[in-house]
Amino acid sequence: MSSPAPHSPAASAPPLVAPAIALDDVWLKFEVRYYRQRLTLRGAALSALSAALRPHRQRKAREFWALRGLTLSVPEGEILGVVGPNGAGKSTLLRVIAGIYAADRGEVRTRGTVATLLSLGAGFDLRRPGRENIRKNATLLGLSRRDIEDRLGAIIDMAGLGDFIDAPVATYSSGMRARLGFSIAIHADPDVLLIDEAIGAGDEKFRSRVGSIFDQLSHDRKTVVFATHNIGVLRAPCTRALWLDHGQVKLDGPPAEVAEAYLAASRAAS
Repeated sequence: MSSPAPHSPAASAPPLVAPAIALDDVWLKFEVRYYRQRLTLRGAALSALSAALRPHRQRKAREFWALRGLTLSVPEGEILGVVGPNGAGKSTLLRVIAGIYAADRGEVRTRGTVATLLSLGAGFDLRRPGRENIRKNATLLGLSRRDIEDRLGAIIDMAGLGDFIDAPVATYSSGMRARLGFSIAIHADPDVLLIDEAIGAGDEKFRSRVGSIFDQLSHDRKTVVFATHNIGVLRAPCTRALWLDHGQVKLDGPPAEVAEAYLAASRAAS
């Protein structure tokens, strides 16, 4: 009688699925250039003369590291909320993931299509009505003309702008622009959605609806990363939270835990 074949762990293990977003020891710096201040009239005159004689003089620069050794893995279906004070690196993180900024060191990987809503009203032609802006922005996100027309009604309905959809975007409030941009991005059906502060610009009804939409996105294995100052938004829709401070991860964990720690630190600092 032959003996059974030895068990092979590799054969029975489920296949490894690459994360939707992966950052490995990512560093990113900005160079802040400046001139030395001259407080006297004589100093200002000498500075102007020097600049005229040497117009290509190199300005002094100071390095500012916006991200410092950031390592992060975000699986499919994760709704990741990123919180931190101004200058913590939240917006920079989103732009690095989107490929807008190239890391100075480290590696950034994303899987699937990526849609961004990184600046409130960015990409809108303020002189044109909302309907025209939908067509323009949806095209930039990769939708075909036919797809746009098929989804136009749903985009307008989700934005909830009513008759304002045919008014110039310049007449919209910040909340209305947020709803329109969010609706366009959602209906582009991306695998990864990056949002910077737009959720906090909406009213309570809008934020409640966003929570339901995020639940559906998570169910559909879509990945969302959004930056916010609103701790209530952080707690409600996200499955995980990240606290950034000076370009580094201060805390990464359950939303309620991160929210409480961040609030406690903010109270202690005030």
